[in-house]
Amino acid sequence: MKKILIILICTLFTNVTFGQQEDAAYKTVLDSFQKNYNVGNFDSIFSSFSIGMQNSKSPEDTKGFLSHLKQNVGNIKAREFIRYDQHSAVYKSIFEKATMLLNVSIDNEWRITGLSVVPIANNDLPESKRNKIRLVLPFKDEWTVVWGGDTKEQNYHIVSKAQKGAFDFLIKDEAGSTHKTNGLTNEDYYAFGKEITAPCDGEISMAVDGVKDNVPGVMNPVYLLGNSVIIKTADSTYLVFAHFKQHSIAVQQGQKIKKGQRLGLCGNSGNSSEPHLHFHMQDIENMNIATGVKCYFDEIYVNGQIKTDYSPVQKDKISTVKRN
Repeated sequence: MKKILIILICTLFTNVTFGQQEDAAYKTVLDSFQKNYNVGNFDSIFSSFSIGMQNSKSPEDTKGFLSHLKQNVGNIKAREFIRYDQHSAVYKSIFEKATMLLNVSIDNEWRITGLSVVPIANNDLPESKRNKIRLVLPFKDEWTVVWGGDTKEQNYHIVSKAQKGAFDFLIKDEAGSTHKTNGLTNEDYYAFGKEITAPCDGEISMAVDGVKDNVPGVMNPVYLLGNSVIIKTADSTYLVFAHFKQHSIAVQQGQKIKKGQRLGLCGNSGNSSEPHLHFHMQDIENMNIATGVKCYFDEIYVNGQIKTDYSPVQKDKISTVKRN
């Protein structure tokens, strides 16, 4: 790949300070920037600049910079808010050909006052969080990863701070179907009623058992997790399991559990359209303020091949034993 030039469009930054959570204004501006950049609508990006920015750089300068960037690193596939520096918000931005730091500042009218794209240095990003404790899969049989990975295309959960490393697992047959006949009842789905087990030793910090299972295709957004279990591990991270079958939870709050112990049965409760298991790790118990922890399993079969210390991605077929 050609050497990527470091180019600053402008140094007109407003003198403001922030807390270390992404502001809604920045999210809106960056969503628009990413959309316009990916489709090559550079005139709209120029229109989003402040008057000072527009006076400093012409539409031709802006188009040249963005065209050069697109040629070298491609479209933006995903981005993650990292921090606020003195004058700008910093995003880890995954382009098609490279991962870069995107720095943006805006004014009170949500107009861009500063923009730069630079390669990532080793000390630019906070230490990534991943599990330190060894984990096994929380089920038997072969399950398919329907959502999992580090991009929005692979995993819609990444927009959530707590769930950015989450997985949704379900079971498919050889034809790729998740149900046996017409899929109108939960019992028709292969995953419904399958045993879910603990991936490691720990303590139950929460167990919810009374939420009704949904009719397939009709979700319950009031109780997002539905019937659920949270396990506190020995290193004080938290494993979150959601959408269990009603009245199937086999553990209770405060209980000490062992790896492989039954937690409950896969169901279709909560914000779920069909029977499946939602699973993720986070650094504290409260999901409203937690940060997701990327999950690697100790030893699993992935599409028939053994892998160690592996984090599954969308479309992987995974199991604890080799399947024919």
